[in-house]
Order: sequence, then C-alpha cells, then structure tokens
Amino acid sequence: MSVPAGKVKLAGRSRVRRILVLLALLAAVYTGVVYSLIARQSTADETRAAEAIVVFGAAEYAGRPSPVYRARLDHAFQLYQRGLAPIVITTGGHGGDPDYTEGGVGRDYLKERGIADQHIIAETQGDSTAESAGRVAAIMKANGMRTCLAVSDDYHIFRIKQMLGRHGIEVYGSPRQPAQAVSWWQRARAILREVLSYTLWLMGSERLTG
Repeated sequence: MSVPAGKVKLAGRSRVRRILVLLALLAAVYTGVVYSLIARQSTADETRAAEAIVVFGAAEYAGRPSPVYRARLDHAFQLYQRGLAPIVITTGGHGGDPDYTEGGVGRDYLKERGIADQHIIAETQGDSTAESAGRVAAIMKANGMRTCLAVSDDYHIFRIKQMLGRHGIEVYGSPRQPAQAVSWWQRARAILREVLSYTLWLMGSERLTG
C-alpha cells in the first residue's frame, strides 16, 4: 500500500520544522551561555603582578589616541606606576591610517607620560584582536614572559583571554574604567557583539569583526 504523495510532503515539512526549531533552541542556548561568560568576566577585576601589561588598541586620530584608547592607556600607565609589571605592550596596526599605527601611537603616548622607551614594546602589525593576540604571544615568548595583565574595555576581556590563552599565555583581566555610565541596552548590545566576534573567531573568521 503506497503512501499518498501529499502525506510524504507533509511529513517532510514537519521534519524540517522540527530540525529548524531544534537548531534555533541550540543557538539560543549557546548565545545565552557565551553572553553569561562575557558578562561575568566583564565584572571581574583580576589585577595582580604579572610580567607584562598588554594594552589592546582602539582608534587613533592622526597620531593621537581616541578617548577610548586613551582611557585604556591611562589605566595601563597606572598599573605600571604601581609596579605590577616592568613592561607595557601596546597593540594595533594601521587600521586604514597610512601614517600611524595604534600600537605606535600607544607607545608614543605612554612615553610622553613618562614610561621609558626600553619598558614599552609596540605591536604594530595586528589588524584584528586575534592577530594582535598572536603577535603579542610571540613577543612575550621571545622575551621569556608567560603572564600578562590585559587592558581593554570590560566586555572585551573574555575574548582576549581566550585568544591569548590558546597561545599558552596566562592572562589576568584589568578592564579600564568607563568614562561614563552606559544604559542596559548599550551594554547588552556590546556584549551581543562580543558573542558574535567570539563565535566568528572560533570559526576562523574573526577578522570580519575586529
């Protein structure tokens, strides 16, 4: 006895719907778990002594750090002044600017604030967080360093720790203090963007989001 073609089509559509619902549920659970991990890390201050302070770059304007980048650099300077690490590593490539790099601008800014040149290393080739993390890890290993304080915005620390950790670096997060209060929605949006960036990095496409 043959099954009517209409019933076969309905059964096939039902199966597809169940698969789509399952995939949607899995995606929701994954997003929720990663969101929670990023949010939890963002509230943790793990500041302690380490072998280097690593400042992850942000925008620079004609050789001067943007307000966000300056806040990160100022925080790193304070950590250095407290004697928590003897070396500061600044990161970031050209980012579309043919004349300056984020890493170079960060180095120059910290020199202006009084850190001696021999205590600053500029990573100037990384065009994404992942590239900078890989280059920083290589710099640290070449100099016999294995631990660092990572300085960036709080929601960025989780991804940085995963990236440097993959290269065998022990990372402690030391987020910079926000210049002003942000709304719940602004914070949620920033964390959701980090969920996407982290996922793309796991998939090997982190360059798409920086």
